[in-house]
Amino acid sequence: MRRLAPAKINLFLRILRKRPDGYHDLASVMQQISLFDELICSLRPEGIALSCPGTDLPTDEKNLVYRAARALFEHTGYPGGVDITLSKQIPSAAGLGGGSSDAAATLLALNDLCSLGLSKDELMKLGVKLGADVPFFIFGQTAFASGIGDRLQALENTPKLSMVLINPPFPLSTKTVYENLNFTLTKKENNYSIPRFYALGDVIRELHNDLEAVSMNMHPELADFKQLLINEGALGALMSGSGPTLFGLFADEESAREARSAIEKKVSGDCRVFFAQSLSGKYEFSPDEELPG
Repeated sequence: MRRLAPAKINLFLRILRKRPDGYHDLASVMQQISLFDELICSLRPEGIALSCPGTDLPTDEKNLVYRAARALFEHTGYPGGVDITLSKQIPSAAGLGGGSSDAAATLLALNDLCSLGLSKDELMKLGVKLGADVPFFIFGQTAFASGIGDRLQALENTPKLSMVLINPPFPLSTKTVYENLNFTLTKKENNYSIPRFYALGDVIRELHNDLEAVSMNMHPELADFKQLLINEGALGALMSGSGPTLFGLFADEESAREARSAIEKKVSGDCRVFFAQSLSGKYEFSPDEELPG
């Protein structure tokens, strides 16, 4: 069984408070985009065998995919095993949710492949134990997220977005970024109305990320990448999640693709530059579908 695991961006992210359990309450708009990892799953008599060709990622319980498979099998009492090949395209530690998306794709794929019969709600409850963003990828729609990111409300009729992403040649630790967040800046009103994105201009006006200033203070060059996106025609630009990836939103696909080509010539070879579009609604992948974008 083949399943694609999409990346995400945060169009809006407010960090409200740190909870006693170490997580943070937030308010965010989360959007899946057409940048994908790929998982190939096949049954085996017993055990979990994970491979991640071309990477130095762990293939044991240190990998979220492995932990997701183990959690699902333990939860359901499934007696068999699985071979999983994970092909990475989404940069790691990049603010794009790649690990969480891979875990969600694992739960969804194995639930189908092994005929386990769990509902989406059951998978989401299992997923949140693996990571705060995992339920969003199981939810599978553009969403307003609250709580630790596990309370999700679908945002309907959001506009199609064309974007360019710049992934700098260094990771950023989510834990470190949160530890450096000054909560005196975020302890304002804790109730945010759900934004409605009917047109591109609505999205541009709402772009905000409480973590961006923290990450830019740690890596000032991020501000240069953001300005580069604006200089190449982005109508708005923002860091996604805890970074370091930045994205710029463009008026249409053509201008975004042109900007990507121009930006690739202006950044070092260690930077990765992507064109992507938003995925709207419930995005399903057939086993033989080619990767979009």
